[in-house]
Amino acid sequence: MRFHCTWDELSPSEIPEKNQINLEAIIRRSLEVGINHFETSRTYGTSEMQLGWALSKLPRDQVLIQTKITPISDSQEFQRQVEKSLSLLQVDYLDLLTLHGINDPQAFKDSLCPGGCLDRARELQKQGKARYIGFATHAPTELIVKTIETDRFDYVNLHWYYINQFNWPAIEAADRHDMGVFIISPSDKGGMLHTPPKRLVELCHPLHPMMFNDLFCLRHHQVKTLSLGAARPSDFDAHVQVLDLLDRAEEILPPIVERLEKAAIARLGEEWWRTWHIGLPPHHKTPKGINIPMILWLRNLAIAYDLVEYAKMRYNLLGYADFWHPGTRAENIKEIDLSDCLRHSPHADKIPALLDDAHQRLAGEPVQKLSRDLGGGKSRTKQVWS
Repeated sequence: MRFHCTWDELSPSEIPEKNQINLEAIIRRSLEVGINHFETSRTYGTSEMQLGWALSKLPRDQVLIQTKITPISDSQEFQRQVEKSLSLLQVDYLDLLTLHGINDPQAFKDSLCPGGCLDRARELQKQGKARYIGFATHAPTELIVKTIETDRFDYVNLHWYYINQFNWPAIEAADRHDMGVFIISPSDKGGMLHTPPKRLVELCHPLHPMMFNDLFCLRHHQVKTLSLGAARPSDFDAHVQVLDLLDRAEEILPPIVERLEKAAIARLGEEWWRTWHIGLPPHHKTPKGINIPMILWLRNLAIAYDLVEYAKMRYNLLGYADFWHPGTRAENIKEIDLSDCLRHSPHADKIPALLDDAHQRLAGEPVQKLSRDLGGGKSRTKQVWS
């Protein structure tokens, strides 16, 4: 997603040579350091086509190819999209075929109903066109666990890293069901750690924040795979250094984790830091769909660790991305009565003011980026977060 040419689908002649040269250099470097798993999506613009050009030059049994297809109510169209991915990637089979976005009850139904997308995927598997079938998700933890507990998938792509540990119950469920656990973009979605703020660098010393995050994830045996999101060949360098630290994780990590926690408490207060999330309603149970848990979480990160740019980026996606970034921002919060939806929160009296503060700190122009229509249609400008 970070090294393709564009979110639009272009003709081959429209791909700049410089972009393809960089992509192929990234692949060469990844293989040099022992990385052979390449993950993309039908919705990532030119990514599949460009990867197909590059990977077709390599022995097929030396690479693991994963792509993601959005589950929809028309499972025949889902299958057509899989076939298109196979063609663009120039392969006869996928090592990992992922249902891209079991994010809400409708996607769950479209995926798992009789004759739905999962049944289609299993038919393709029987035909030798896919080795393993999994799902990628941005859903609430409860829905992720529900999907895992159907015991019908081989692996799951989800979000979990130091700043966002809410999905740990889903990881435990996946482990019980002997599923692979693939962490989505821990460096980028885990705080834009390619360019961390000075405060976070100091708190994570002697590790770079990106290395700390890698080690934090990989210390847990349940976590099998991290996606690195390389945009240039040198992006692998810091990640590879973590491999030599794995055996020392229990020595290296605790002092850093303790320092991070103390720093957060110093700026936010211990009671708030430990209890802020208790009793908060989901966005679909709040006036105007305000995503209170997300907004308070982003405010915490901006204050505790100076992750202001990350918090602004995420905050300004709210309200424009459908189920990828559900809920809305805290605009005009002083005019909205939240008393009923906050009745189970120990901080009900002060949360409205904190939401207003978050909006003042983080609000800006809505984030836009190009992505293809999730149903396989024409390209359009849409708020999509992988």
